[in-house]
Amino acid sequence: SIGSAYADPYSAMAGAAAALFGPRHGGANEAVVKMLTEIGDVKNVPAYIERVKKGEFRLMGFGHRVYKNYDPRAKIIKRIAYEVFEVTGMNPLIDIAVELERVALEDEYFISRKLYPNVDFYSGIIYQAMRFPPDMFTVLFTLGRAPGWLAQWVELVTDPEQKIARPRQIYLGYDYRDYVPIEQRG
Repeated sequence: SIGSAYADPYSAMAGAAAALFGPRHGGANEAVVKMLTEIGDVKNVPAYIERVKKGEFRLMGFGHRVYKNYDPRAKIIKRIAYEVFEVTGMNPLIDIAVELERVALEDEYFISRKLYPNVDFYSGIIYQAMRFPPDMFTVLFTLGRAPGWLAQWVELVTDPEQKIARPRQIYLGYDYRDYVPIEQRG
């Protein structure tokens, strides 16, 4: 919608990136790393969980607006983390993360609230292992979205029928598609 106001592409991209920033969206993986660092050791996980349950703070990297059960991307990225560690060396925060996940997934407090790990829970650990500084995490999160944002900007400024956009997420694609395992894709 920034583009529909005929803002230049730099402003549109800056606005889109700014919308991602913050611990509840694009900055969530950085917030997870800070949380795991604060916990400091696997033995501190139970006490941290109790503090979350008392409402002192939120458990970062848990819950999702769309995925009300375990985020399927989290399972994949958790596996990828270990593949990255084979190259970069182990990130000691992974042990804290795995224990935190285990304890939370067995606790009725989190289960009843549908708080399961999301993709951000492991991505920051991977970025850290790859030696990216935390203030670059949102930038990395943004890079994959940038081509789509720019394509939308072009559409908004070149469509003569377009008025100021009020975007809605109405899916117009296929209702059903067969899943093809990655090994069988061509």
